[in-house]
Amino acid sequence: MLEKNRLLKASSWGVSLLLALPILAIFITSFGQTDDLFSHLLASVMGTYTSNTLLLVSGVVVLSLLMGVPSAWLMASFRVPGDRVLQWALVLPLAIPGYIVGYIYTDWFDFAGPVQIYLRDVMGWQSASEYWFPDIRTLPGACFVLALVLHPYIYLLARTAFMEQSRTMTHTARLLGCSPLHSFLRVSFPLARPAVAVGASLVAMETLGDFGTVHFFAVNTLTTAVYDTWLGYSNLNAAAKISAFMLLAIFLLISGERYSRRKQKLFSQSAAPDQVEKEILTGWKKVVAAVWCWGLFILAFAAPMAQLVFYAVDYISDSSFTDFVQYSINSVYISSIAACIALFIAILVNIYPRFRGSSLSKVPNRISSLGYAVPGTVLAIGVLIPLTSADHIVNFIAVKFDMGRPGLLFSGTMFALIAAFVVRFSAVAIGSVESSLSKISPSLDMAARTMGCNARLTFSRVQLPLIRRGCLIAALLVFIESMKELNASLLLRPFNFETLATYVFNYASDEQLEYAGMPAILLVLVGLIPLILINRSLEQTHK
Repeated sequence: MLEKNRLLKASSWGVSLLLALPILAIFITSFGQTDDLFSHLLASVMGTYTSNTLLLVSGVVVLSLLMGVPSAWLMASFRVPGDRVLQWALVLPLAIPGYIVGYIYTDWFDFAGPVQIYLRDVMGWQSASEYWFPDIRTLPGACFVLALVLHPYIYLLARTAFMEQSRTMTHTARLLGCSPLHSFLRVSFPLARPAVAVGASLVAMETLGDFGTVHFFAVNTLTTAVYDTWLGYSNLNAAAKISAFMLLAIFLLISGERYSRRKQKLFSQSAAPDQVEKEILTGWKKVVAAVWCWGLFILAFAAPMAQLVFYAVDYISDSSFTDFVQYSINSVYISSIAACIALFIAILVNIYPRFRGSSLSKVPNRISSLGYAVPGTVLAIGVLIPLTSADHIVNFIAVKFDMGRPGLLFSGTMFALIAAFVVRFSAVAIGSVESSLSKISPSLDMAARTMGCNARLTFSRVQLPLIRRGCLIAALLVFIESMKELNASLLLRPFNFETLATYVFNYASDEQLEYAGMPAILLVLVGLIPLILINRSLEQTHK
């Protein structure tokens, strides 16, 4: 028994350290010798890249707050026409990749797009010099598109926070003469601030790691700097330095968010089911609320999705069905492997503290979850560094023993891509398995041990059957996230290997998304699955 516990401990710590190795590799490489390229970038364009990144993150967060918080408050507190549909429909924009929405809106609002053509026909304008129209392919345009896609992070967390608030507080504010708006500003929003802050930090991290949208909008950020430095200049050292700077920015962002509410404490009883009575809106307030919520849903999801369906139907004869099938198989294959490995890791790092019980035993769990906060482009750098070293070692040993030169066994194959998926999305599986295990009473474990079951039998006969649903959800979430991942796929895929995400992005970057309508729709449909699961869980919690 002692030997098995030691094996479980060693395996848990070993796996967690392997998952943290890419992050450590980035910092170690960044302290290497500074070359001329990085000095040139630092003196010429890094200031612009940094300022663009700060403006982009700030703009997306502000717009996401303006979109997500009011809609969350309306859905949680008022009866809006169609609110039973809206409460889950407002989450759906998360399923559409930002670069797809960016392409569609650019196609609509460019000079040659249908909107400006219609305005010129109606108003009699002949050229662009006769009128002014906002340029969509700019930094503000990228902020708007990313906010449309990412604001559901804030909506989900803020809506949950508003629904959990005790109605006695808002009722008291109303009795004291506050209008619904004043009650929101003075009571509801301050109580929901921690959840809103977490949602804003998620939006900021997703924006910081976005590559597809900013690349399409020609907005140079630190993420595009990493991509161009690596692939354009073939300089891994300089790319690692920029990546380390981004990791530091993410660390400061998370630390700042937590520090800002370090003294904030909330002692409030959650609203009971019978307390959650939504106010019925009438008159112009009802119209404004309906237009706001339904308009946001149409702009962020319904209209882009309708355009994708039109592309798929209208250009079906020009699309390559063979390529679509092959790239779908590629995506399913590597995503399934990543999901299985991530699930195994999640079970391992969660079972160890379950049997050990000490605070130190929870450290591997936390270490294994670090990769989720790292943007895919940066993580690709971190994965490539140790894998390249491993390839050099293997080739050196093979040559030493006259076995030939095997080549790139790790960094040049699907191994690198799967490793990146596992490092980045293991946190998703770990959280799901941890939540399922926490619902199992320790008394069941004790009863199994008193009946002679060791740790292995206790897990296989007691715990595993009870967490089976959580394990399936964990594997499904990792599978779906891996299917949609673009940044790491672009940088780590083997030659002549495409996934659905890279296939759609290549057409979008060539401004030919209409030929990839079916793969784009499949990506969106795959992304809907976790959103449906999350929304159903939220509804069951507050019934």
